[in-house]
Amino acid sequence: MRVCRTVADVRDARAALPTPVGLVPTMGALHAGHTSLVERSVADCASTIVSIYVNPLQFGPSEDLARYPRPFDDDIAILERAGVDVVFAPADREMYPSEDHAWVEPGDVARALEGERRPGHFRGVATVVLKLLHIVAPKRAYFGRKDAQQLAVVTRMVADLDLAVEIVACPTVREKDGLALSSRNRYLSDEERRDATGLYRALRFIADAGAGGVVDLAAIVRGAQAEMRTMKLDYLAVVEPRAFVPLSTLPRGTALVAVGAGYCGATRLIDNVDFVTP
Repeated sequence: MRVCRTVADVRDARAALPTPVGLVPTMGALHAGHTSLVERSVADCASTIVSIYVNPLQFGPSEDLARYPRPFDDDIAILERAGVDVVFAPADREMYPSEDHAWVEPGDVARALEGERRPGHFRGVATVVLKLLHIVAPKRAYFGRKDAQQLAVVTRMVADLDLAVEIVACPTVREKDGLALSSRNRYLSDEERRDATGLYRALRFIADAGAGGVVDLAAIVRGAQAEMRTMKLDYLAVVEPRAFVPLSTLPRGTALVAVGAGYCGATRLIDNVDFVTP
């Protein structure tokens, strides 16, 4: 496995790889959710490149950029065992040589929910993903469904900009009690870890009620909030997965996503559950 630190080096490595090439973008601190994406790429593609880059553009001034976990040696060992061909791990100056660089404005899909609460976050996500796609030029790029709005932003950007890459959405990987795997889970104390399952229970409540034919969305959300009594609620909503605008009613016969965010102590968690109304 080759570890590349520069754009020129990773492009040179990519040119020598059998095609098709799959890309798995990550910020490191790898867990089983990441390895499921890697395994999918290894199964689908002749070669796999994984990026490890904690992108400063997607962090707000009061967020956890400085303390975001960076167990690089552990991550490299995981990727080598998984059969990855190339790791691209650039420094900030390599990705953004100029402070006056271009940005990607992702549009309406990025405005609500996470976009409203984390101004500039999806602008940073779209910018770094577009750069990675141009640098690596993969046939397919693999993203988890846990970050559902991020997936919607990336999918929309690829379509709008006519990029020649297939975005492959992979299932959320969960603990036995339903907690979605996340690099930020390692921030949780034992008590906070137990409390954190409230978010999944709340989303499951919404999805089950909606799929069961309950039409009063406000009542559903009120019931779901009770499942989060061990957490500090940020939001619970239902959206159509392409537009990501919170709905006030549940349309019939429609694939929807229950989305939510909440805090356990200082740690903010997000999650989502798909469902279809009858």
